[in-house]
Amino acid sequence: MLAGVGGIGTGMFFALEGDETLGRNESRPGRLLDVRDYCKLHIIAHYVSVLLGAEASGSPFRVLPIGKVGNDETGRRLAKEMADAGMDTNFIEAVRDRPTLLSVCFQYPDGSGGNITTSDGASSALSGADIDRAKSVFEANAGHWMALAVPEVPLEARRRLLEVATEYGAFRAAAFTSAEISAAREMGMFAMTDLVSLNEDEGQALTGREFDPAAPEAFLGECQAALARENGGMRIVLSAGRHGAYGFEGGRWEWTPAAQIEVKSTAGAGDALLGGVLAGLAAGWPLVSTGEPRKAITDRALSSALDYAVLLAAFKCTSPHTINFAADVDHLMTFAARLRVRIAPQFARAWQAS
Repeated sequence: MLAGVGGIGTGMFFALEGDETLGRNESRPGRLLDVRDYCKLHIIAHYVSVLLGAEASGSPFRVLPIGKVGNDETGRRLAKEMADAGMDTNFIEAVRDRPTLLSVCFQYPDGSGGNITTSDGASSALSGADIDRAKSVFEANAGHWMALAVPEVPLEARRRLLEVATEYGAFRAAAFTSAEISAAREMGMFAMTDLVSLNEDEGQALTGREFDPAAPEAFLGECQAALARENGGMRIVLSAGRHGAYGFEGGRWEWTPAAQIEVKSTAGAGDALLGGVLAGLAAGWPLVSTGEPRKAITDRALSSALDYAVLLAAFKCTSPHTINFAADVDHLMTFAARLRVRIAPQFARAWQAS
């Protein structure tokens, strides 16, 4: 079972006309893009649920999102989409006094941009009491479940999930925004985490060092050292966009290069990476593989959770939406074959049996 807390919401994308930064009193025309945007918990949990064939009954796997949406059409649609993907939505509550989390994103012609997100969205009302309502489920799965704590809900609620996960013997995974790193450390959240997922900017917030893809060793070493001070057994996933991803496990780093594809959108790729890692770990695979260092993802067969997650993230980037709804096992295997990416035999058999 995977139980998680994080944002549940949606958004819209505008392509603005003109490269000039929006003025305080300016009205600017923009084109509404055909892009479906989702929040972090929904994205990550979707991939875990679909790849592991989850069902609400828990057979063969259960994905239990814990969150809040508004009592509105958007909230009902999102809950239905999550249920349709096999998730158990019994702990998603519709609240009457807050809207479903909404983000309005804008992009300039040069690709830069920003967003405006509702500060009073339903996800911001999640509390420790909401986590405690699921304690009977955690107790029933003691020692055999994964906990996921990701942004877009209050740190206090995420800390409570990690506390309960520690009490009931869960594997604990977490991610934080760059702005949350310092507060999360002060709250002792890294000490209660078995796997931390970072991107380049979040790693920089953790270490104070800039990531250099041409010589990443010092940056990676400082990330590991900083997290080892919080938890000596910490596993780490670091997404580096077009430079691939790095995983740390068992005292060593491993790099999986990014696949060479035509990109439609990278939005949501980091969340897809974490979803793929969690699905792989739940299936019993190691986080990182052994073998000769790669220069390209095609150099040797995929044989780890990180390898598979990088393939999944690449497949996500072939969709303009933050969730690629075509990302099931069959489509991923076809995608790998098209890229001439080899799959380790035991690895392929495990997915084909799921």
